[in-house]
Amino acid sequence: METKFLNEHLLPGQIGHFAAVLAFVASIVATIAYVCAVQLKDDLLRNSWKKIARVAFLVQVVAVFTVFFTLYHMISGHLFEYKYVWQHSSKSLEVKYLLSCFWEGQEGSFLLWSIWHCVLGTIVMFTSKSWEAPVMASLSLAQVFVASMILGIYILDYRVGSSPFVLMRNENADAPIFQMANYMTRLQDGNGLNPLLQNYWMVIHPPVLFLGFASTIIPFSFAFAGLWTKRYTEWVKPVLPWALFAAGILGLGIMMGAAWAYESLTFGGYWAWDPVENASLVPWLTLVAGIHTLLAYRSTGYSLKITYFFFFITFTLILYSSFLTKSGVLGQTSVHSFTDLGMNGQLLIYMFVFAIPAFWFLIAKRKAIPAPVREESTYSREFWLFVGSLVLLVSAIQICFTTSIPVWSKLPGLKDLAPPTEPELFYNKIQIWVAVVIGLLTAVTQYLKYKNTSKEFFVKKIWLPTVISLVITVAIIVGGKVYSSAYGPGFLFAIYLMMFASVYAVVANFAYIWIGSKGKLKASGASVAHVGFGLVLVGILISSSKKEVLSLDKMGILDGYFTKESKQNSRENLMLPKGMPVQMGDYYVTYEGDSTAPKDAKTYFIIRYEKKKSLNDVPTEKFTLYPDAFMNVKGQEGITPNPDSKHYWHKDVFTYITAVPKKDAPETDTIPFTPHKMSVGDTTYFSKGFIILDNLSPKPTNKNYVANKGEVALEAELRVLTKDDKQFTLRPVFALTDSTYAFNIPDTAQGMGLIVKLGKIVPEEKKVVIETKESGTITDYVVLKAYVFPAINVLWIGIIVMTIGFFMSAAQRRKSK
Repeated sequence: METKFLNEHLLPGQIGHFAAVLAFVASIVATIAYVCAVQLKDDLLRNSWKKIARVAFLVQVVAVFTVFFTLYHMISGHLFEYKYVWQHSSKSLEVKYLLSCFWEGQEGSFLLWSIWHCVLGTIVMFTSKSWEAPVMASLSLAQVFVASMILGIYILDYRVGSSPFVLMRNENADAPIFQMANYMTRLQDGNGLNPLLQNYWMVIHPPVLFLGFASTIIPFSFAFAGLWTKRYTEWVKPVLPWALFAAGILGLGIMMGAAWAYESLTFGGYWAWDPVENASLVPWLTLVAGIHTLLAYRSTGYSLKITYFFFFITFTLILYSSFLTKSGVLGQTSVHSFTDLGMNGQLLIYMFVFAIPAFWFLIAKRKAIPAPVREESTYSREFWLFVGSLVLLVSAIQICFTTSIPVWSKLPGLKDLAPPTEPELFYNKIQIWVAVVIGLLTAVTQYLKYKNTSKEFFVKKIWLPTVISLVITVAIIVGGKVYSSAYGPGFLFAIYLMMFASVYAVVANFAYIWIGSKGKLKASGASVAHVGFGLVLVGILISSSKKEVLSLDKMGILDGYFTKESKQNSRENLMLPKGMPVQMGDYYVTYEGDSTAPKDAKTYFIIRYEKKKSLNDVPTEKFTLYPDAFMNVKGQEGITPNPDSKHYWHKDVFTYITAVPKKDAPETDTIPFTPHKMSVGDTTYFSKGFIILDNLSPKPTNKNYVANKGEVALEAELRVLTKDDKQFTLRPVFALTDSTYAFNIPDTAQGMGLIVKLGKIVPEEKKVVIETKESGTITDYVVLKAYVFPAINVLWIGIIVMTIGFFMSAAQRRKSK
């Protein structure tokens, strides 16, 4: 007898699954109808098929949005009988993070992609006129594949997609809990959202990024339509606004991800050359390259074939990046890739179905694509636009090949191929030269005319921006004291060149707005985008090369504290006992406690910064940061932290918690002596205050030491400062007899349980070892890491300016069309 399960909500799942199937079928109908509308010769039949295609596409739009709202209802209603809801949400989750539950899972990310296809397709359908049918045929076909990813149905024993409407009991039928009719009484809460995704950036970053992914289908579809309908040149004018929009929104989405990493991840920055980051960057590079060759073609007739190539390869790389991030192949090399859901075959078929016909068409019809036979002048704009596009392509190839090493290593004969052990160094040493070339070309190319430019005209226009850029570059290098690099003098020279190229791009394009465009800002979208790009390069260079670690543990107090798996450098972390100011660069930093809030799973740590020269001085500046962490695992490293930053116009003070004490660790009354290697002037601390080594004297005054003949002694003068502003001096002694017998005379702080002794002398380092012991351990503290990122706001401003420039250009081109 079939078990009747109680308190289940089956209707939402049934509606959602029906809508998913309907979207899939309607997309197939729309694709077939649009293909017929292109292929048929009779106008009446073509119009009939176009009407059918429109109806079918709009039906799938309604179906996709039905899937979306149904899934939102299930997540917000905590219907944990559904596996997707249980996996990605919980009752304790804040309302603002409910949408993040959609894109934590693969099914939700494909649904988001499909939604943007619906929006973009509807716009194309009603604005593209004669291009509607061939362009929408490709877009509808893309919808077929994306819709198939959330089907979760079996066709000939092969599961197509993964449905977000699967019941827990159907996926885990053998589990004892699902043998009970009232299992819902036991299923009271979900697994919860990944703590890294509980950040406001993860509410807005994925939708923007997936809009960028989805929008690359439009340039692809226009290019394919041009070959398909033999209108080899007509497509370039309507496609340009779409290409500019796609580049702007994709670039914005990528850098929103960088902002999320900066605020939520703890690798100390905004870009770590993570494979998932690279996978989204590569198609943006090729898309930007395609835009520039398209501009060259529109003015000169050159570079049309390679423009086809760039638009085809961009969408292909979008699909390839989706395969990389969703197949699980990057699971060992990326901090934020998906796990394998068994859809690798579907993803590869999706990619090949689009890539193979497109490139085959391009090869087959290459002779029909018009191309001038005359030679280009090296003093022409189109020549250097082409060169710049090739440089971007080389950059994309290098990044893509290295990112794909986990794929190559699965091929026969390449099993020993391994990703770089230091990815930042590996990529930076190559990509810095790409940045130099692109920065220089961004600066000078707009001063060249199409077809040919006289040398006198070019020099007359470019000399002043060049001189200004040189002066600014020297000022930045000297003022910022950029005199060394961890990678050696060769890399330092490259930094200088990149600094000049970046400043040059900003200055030259800013000047071009007034020289070339005569101050007409609305017509200067390209220059605005180039100014933003230059600012991005300047911000990246300064913030990376001059990043300063504030939390230096000079005393080695945390040596051995972290495990190898934590990947933390103990010398770049500081322990802050509660209520005790600790010097950190120009600041004295105090951990004042922690706090929690209702329905917020995070613990907020209160860290007060005071800028002053010494502990007793009046601070010239003070502020409080609230880095937080999910205390989701017991143990000193069982936390998932989120940073907090103090923002200035010229820098950020960036802080995050790396460890907290074990709450279940037993307290002990005594601990062994702890050694601290110190020079005169150094400071260490104990549970109730600071210990400062003020002096070393060969004439001890400690009353407990009596000098004997032949002995050599050394006394340490230690100033002890307590949290309640008490101050006293301890004088431990280290002595050596004629027979080389060494002994210590410790000193004790009465009433504080503090014992100090002078352990030994380290003459080669000009240091001594001070050993401390007290009757209680420090049980309330945090360990944190802090950086200073100079000029970080230049990067963020550059991103905003560049995005505005892209959108200005898109609007301008749309208006002219």
